[in-house]
Amino acid sequence: MYGPLMIDIAGTKLTDEDRSVLNRAEVGGIILFGRNVDTPAQVRQLCDEIHQLRSDIIIGVDQEGGRVARLRDGFSPLPAMGRLGELFDNTPCIALSLAYDCGYLMAVEVMAVGIDVSFAPVLDINGASQVIGDRSFHLDIQAIVALSTQFMRGMREAGMATTGKHFPGHGSIAPDSHVSEAIDERIFEDIKKVDLQPFIQCQPWLDAVMPAHVIFNQVDDKPAGFSKIWLQDIARDQLGFNGVLFSDDLSMKAAHTAGDIGERVTAALSAGCDMALVCNDRQAAIQAIETASTLPTPNQKRLQQMRSQIPKWQGSLEATCAQFEYWKTAQNNVQQAFFGNTQSVITERDPTQYSH
Repeated sequence: MYGPLMIDIAGTKLTDEDRSVLNRAEVGGIILFGRNVDTPAQVRQLCDEIHQLRSDIIIGVDQEGGRVARLRDGFSPLPAMGRLGELFDNTPCIALSLAYDCGYLMAVEVMAVGIDVSFAPVLDINGASQVIGDRSFHLDIQAIVALSTQFMRGMREAGMATTGKHFPGHGSIAPDSHVSEAIDERIFEDIKKVDLQPFIQCQPWLDAVMPAHVIFNQVDDKPAGFSKIWLQDIARDQLGFNGVLFSDDLSMKAAHTAGDIGERVTAALSAGCDMALVCNDRQAAIQAIETASTLPTPNQKRLQQMRSQIPKWQGSLEATCAQFEYWKTAQNNVQQAFFGNTQSVITERDPTQYSH
């Protein structure tokens, strides 16, 4: 059974306390950070141990590319998605092909080390936000939709479920919700015309969505991740989204408006989140577990769909990834375009595939 909480661990190996906490039924997921990563082989060993301890657990990571990449040494580098947007302005077909390659490359290498899902892509616009910036594909809505769709096609082709963030859009709000309260004073119609559009137009490609810790005070006085209006009335009922709703990290400063960690977990799950993230605070995670034990079990079918088919480990990251026939081509294309000789020839995919 998948519990409603995703928590973290301190290091590159499981401690006895980690094992004890992971055995709690309320824990349905583990998220890895840079501190949990040494080498690809070490990450795979860690993830295998977690999955052996609990077969019903989702392992996640933030592997977007650019400055948000937890897997670095020994892994293929990925550009910030904003670089794809820059390329799209001049050579859209090449940019679309590379967006697919980035999604495929990322997904294969993440799954190869035993991780089920990377929380990507970012569907926010590259507007005023201090924390989004070049994590976004573009400022233009249609460019975001085109590029993110190809990125998600690559993820799905590799075998990974997708997660769009940060619903209904963090890109137009300057404050960083990790460290301060973020408030958007626009009316719903204005949000829907701009920030919400990538989520609406990309919905067929979205397996999960992560809401923003932003208060849209003309819609609700609660951050979107604690709002039944945003998660149930709008996402579920109006937009018909049936995938997983992951909360953003409930330890973030903007989430503190809901109270202590127990109150935050209750607020997120009661508002409609399937799984709540509690990161970088073990005592808070333990308190969250106690709170979650009194709350209903999340939708199991939805959460099960976030699990990946982890490939058999072949002794190294490269040998394991080589089981995916397009991995080496995607790796070469991304390397040549963003980290090597930019004049090198990029192997384009069939442009007719960009019509979806």
